[in-house]
Amino acid sequence: MNIKFKLKIIFFLQFFIWGSWLITLGSYMMETLHFNGVTVGSVYGTMGIASLFMPGLLGVVADRWIPANRLFMLCHLIGAVTLFIAASVTSPFMMVVIILIHCLAFMPTIAISNSISYSCLEAENLDVISQFPKIRIFGTIGFIVAMWLVSFLKFGLSNMQLYIAAAGSVLLSLYSLTLPLINITKDSSKRKSLASSLGLDAFVLFKEPRIAIFFVFAVFLGGILQITNTFGNPFLLSFKNIPEYADSLVVQYPSVLLSISQMSEVVFILFVPFFMKRLGIKYVMLISMLAWVARFGLFAYGDPSPTGFILLLLSMIVYGCAFDFYNISGSMYVEKSVSPSIRNSAQGLFMIMTNGFGAYLGSTISGFVVDYYTTDDLTDWRTVWLSFAGYSLLLAIVFMIIFKNDDLNKTTTANNK
Repeated sequence: MNIKFKLKIIFFLQFFIWGSWLITLGSYMMETLHFNGVTVGSVYGTMGIASLFMPGLLGVVADRWIPANRLFMLCHLIGAVTLFIAASVTSPFMMVVIILIHCLAFMPTIAISNSISYSCLEAENLDVISQFPKIRIFGTIGFIVAMWLVSFLKFGLSNMQLYIAAAGSVLLSLYSLTLPLINITKDSSKRKSLASSLGLDAFVLFKEPRIAIFFVFAVFLGGILQITNTFGNPFLLSFKNIPEYADSLVVQYPSVLLSISQMSEVVFILFVPFFMKRLGIKYVMLISMLAWVARFGLFAYGDPSPTGFILLLLSMIVYGCAFDFYNISGSMYVEKSVSPSIRNSAQGLFMIMTNGFGAYLGSTISGFVVDYYTTDDLTDWRTVWLSFAGYSLLLAIVFMIIFKNDDLNKTTTANNK
């Protein structure tokens, strides 16, 4: 079995685990366990907490003490145990604690799986740039397959989704043993410092107003990213309370509909370089923000009726633009805007601001919004989504006014420092 095939399986299982519960856990907690919006937001916010420091911290461990694929295996074994325990948890506080422990183990494996792939491909003298995207796409496929499996088996409101994810974690940890051992870095001169690995030395970039503004907006946009992951599935399931929609495909298979969002990502990622070259980061990010306005607005007026279903479908399609035009273009902007000496740390800082602070704030604050518009267990979802659409529109207006566009081919001030 060649290394490319093994890596495809690694990525398939890596994101299969996540896809088994990420989209549907909110519905399970709200509908089955009767948790409120704040609790659900807090559970999802644990991913942000874990992303603040664990990827960089375990990156240091993998560089210095434990081979990356062995650390990867240990993390997923811990992940399997925590998911198994979470399946039997009924206390809001304990669910937050257990999922936090799980995320502390799982979130770093996203970065570790990338480094494992790079190392294995280089060891086989394969071109990383041409081969890695073809391998990474199997992660998206795994995520979609997991969503469909949970949906078609009717596990969206059951703890079975967590058992499926736990089983996937065990399988992945065992399968990772088939990969060649990745040696740790013995040359201390090549090791990054702990501060560098955590992205802390890139905080010097906040001295430059343009970059500082970009990172502040990274927090605001990072908050948006988690909202539909947290409450998209509960929203679609809420149509069961309307008799004429109770047996609709939207209610029966919400995860299948939501999976179109991931399919859309695969398409829109191809357009990012084209628009970046012609419009620059400012207008690409503006397109992303306006796409988020459309995403939430279409959710607000969508329903399982023929016309409403088209609106929901359009919302799924526009998600790919909203996600990719920020996430991918933002990473490219950071790459081109900073000195090579702190480029890796700057990428780490981008992740901290987006998936750390942004994801945590977005998850928790959106929980308060959902609770505010919920009365007698019925949520006014239209007002909720319009509130988020208004926030995204306000963000776009402010960004358009205060952020200056850049020519990525120009050398920035940061590069000269």
